[in-house]
Amino acid sequence: MKKIALLLALLLAVSVCFMGCTTGNNVTGTDKVADVDYVKGNGKLIVGITDFAPMDYKDADGNWIGFDADMAKAFAKYLGVEAEFVEINWDNKAMELETKAIDVVWNGMTITDEVKGLMGVGTAYCKNMQVVVMKADKVNDYKTIDSLKDLDFAVENGSAGAAALDALSIKYTAVDTQAKALMEVKSGSVDACVIDLLMAGAMTGEGTSYADLAAGIAVTDEEEEYGVGFRKNSDLIDEFNKFWTASLADGSVETTAQKYNIAKNIIK
Repeated sequence: MKKIALLLALLLAVSVCFMGCTTGNNVTGTDKVADVDYVKGNGKLIVGITDFAPMDYKDADGNWIGFDADMAKAFAKYLGVEAEFVEINWDNKAMELETKAIDVVWNGMTITDEVKGLMGVGTAYCKNMQVVVMKADKVNDYKTIDSLKDLDFAVENGSAGAAALDALSIKYTAVDTQAKALMEVKSGSVDACVIDLLMAGAMTGEGTSYADLAAGIAVTDEEEEYGVGFRKNSDLIDEFNKFWTASLADGSVETTAQKYNIAKNIIK
């Protein structure tokens, strides 16, 4: 009996130890991923972006600026680290997060069910729509969705604009960025592109590099919302939400939004 009791006690001890070790080293669906410590350990927050004015673009000295870039720098400072910006292939943004090539996606990313299935998302911060951009002298000729069916489009691969045209069964040529989609229209390679309303407002019309282009009709029925993407269950999400609430309260979001002329689009 004593031998049996001892054997049972040993088995129980091994079982408890195994359970304890397993619980301590495996992340479950409800556990937080310790990205805050990871980022602080690296001394930098790696921000995945594309060239997308007025959210992320380079100044004359080659530095990344824009509403998203400025706020990403402020969030990095809040964490006690530096912001490092990395241009990514937008269609691979979720993979870039998971492989830790980047720590966040912060580039006017439209929150969709697909995005929420691939990554964690912070508090929505900006309103947007997908609009058609074409030569300014042609805009008034295309006032309905049906009128767009025979046009040649360029759209950023994996973007909300691409999803909108897919939903409308309108064919397009996929390019790397929204900036390239605009360039295709300007060059005459395509008739039109679909890009974010915020970008269309900043990049087309008088006084811009695309003075001969203009925004036309929207190809989505509802307003979209931008969000910052993180790895699923990342504890950076909670830190971002705290940071954003504080930044709204102290006026820094409003000041930065006014600087880039998007104050009317900010979610408050």
